[in-house]
Amino acid sequence: MENQSALQTAESAAEARAEAKRRRADARARRKSDPLYRQKRKELPWILYDVGNSAFTLLVSAILPIYFNALVTGAGLEGTDATAIWGYAASGVTLCVAVISPILGSFTDYKGMKKPFFFFSAVIGVIGCAALGIPMSWVAFLALFIVTKIAYSVSLVFYDAMLPDVTDLKRVDIVSAKGYAWGYIGSCIPFLISIVLVLTVDTAISMPIAFIINALWWLGFTLPLTKTYKQTHFIERSEHTIRKSFKKLAGVFKKEGGVKNRKGIILFLVAFFLYIDGVYTVIDMATSFGTALGFDSTGLLLALLVTQVVAFPSAIVFGKIAGKVSNELLITISVCAYTFVGIFAIFMQSIWQFWVLAVMVGLFQGGIQALSRSYFTKIIPAEHSGTLFGIMDIFGKGAAFLGTLLVSIVTQATGSVNLGAIPIVCLFVAGLAVFIITARYNKPFIAQSQRLEDEMEALEAAKENGTEQAVNDGEDSADEADEQGVGSEDGTTDNGNN
Repeated sequence: MENQSALQTAESAAEARAEAKRRRADARARRKSDPLYRQKRKELPWILYDVGNSAFTLLVSAILPIYFNALVTGAGLEGTDATAIWGYAASGVTLCVAVISPILGSFTDYKGMKKPFFFFSAVIGVIGCAALGIPMSWVAFLALFIVTKIAYSVSLVFYDAMLPDVTDLKRVDIVSAKGYAWGYIGSCIPFLISIVLVLTVDTAISMPIAFIINALWWLGFTLPLTKTYKQTHFIERSEHTIRKSFKKLAGVFKKEGGVKNRKGIILFLVAFFLYIDGVYTVIDMATSFGTALGFDSTGLLLALLVTQVVAFPSAIVFGKIAGKVSNELLITISVCAYTFVGIFAIFMQSIWQFWVLAVMVGLFQGGIQALSRSYFTKIIPAEHSGTLFGIMDIFGKGAAFLGTLLVSIVTQATGSVNLGAIPIVCLFVAGLAVFIITARYNKPFIAQSQRLEDEMEALEAAKENGTEQAVNDGEDSADEADEQGVGSEDGTTDNGNN
């Protein structure tokens, strides 16, 4: 009897386990069939690439200049020579990337081209990053750094151009924000490991290891995207693709270029150039302000880390809020906040104020960058994303030197670091004014694009359900939306809202 009872108990337990297993399998099946779940699976590898490449960004900002200075001074040159040479190299990279980004971007608009261009540039960057740790002369190191930085920069152009392919207009804000947010945190992990190595182990051993760690981190978060990415928006390839790419790039903003919403795109690029110039200038000149206030290198490093840490949750919050309010409003708020940062810098006198500045920058840095990227995605035709993100990169790279130049001129003329912040305030005010005009102009185009996307989703759902009548209705609705203005040359609509 006891044996029979034990057998029944065992059988009941086995049945319970089998039932639990079936329920888990059913839950997984339901989750996998959920459109949002499938959408997030597409988005995650894209987000992860920001985690990987950001390690190199922080490496370039904090460690590479110090290491290069040691190489140059070790060769008998002065530290001032190292600073100047490094600055010339950075300017050369900026100029080179600004020239080649739109050219290469125009190639990637064609079917099946984004993934190989992205993968090749990312791998070159990874190999270059690892090779920087090999003992060599400062000249060879500088040449390798230039190649690596160019590869890294153009990979970001292709990466940004992938955004319309991995998500839809409803989720583009949160996806872009998550990329920046997790990038901030992702950059800190290999960076802190590298710092510990540099501070505790002999440089000859620690630096090669640090470069390899950052390279492997970058590669590890690159591979998922190359495995899962599919280019869904493209121009069909034909004969003379290269020639046509150059022709398309030359006439991209001409009427015959086929780019919708040309005026809205141009207006945004002007606004973006002005306010992002102010953002980059704040970031680039923070060290100068900190030094003038008596910060040592350790303090500056800690402030940099604080900015990164604060930027992480802030970017996430901005992305989530963008799902409830327009990102036009959030960009406007961010530019206004940065204007206050510039004004604050004019009157800053003590170190505690510098810490406040670092926190304020962190609060809005990720948000303004992420939302600018997602806003641009909304106002451009997805099939031209490679070309247009390449052009956007020109405006971003151009903004990298104008603000710092103006700050330097005013600082030298007045003899005051604080008064050097005045041009920053002017850039933000000008950028804000142009962006307000931009947002009003682009609003009808974004609304029409969203309606068309919703109707296309309904069409796809109808096809999956096999409802022929719904399919026909969806096709008619999509055609009607296109006739109303989404497919027009300049993105204007028949309702007169421009």
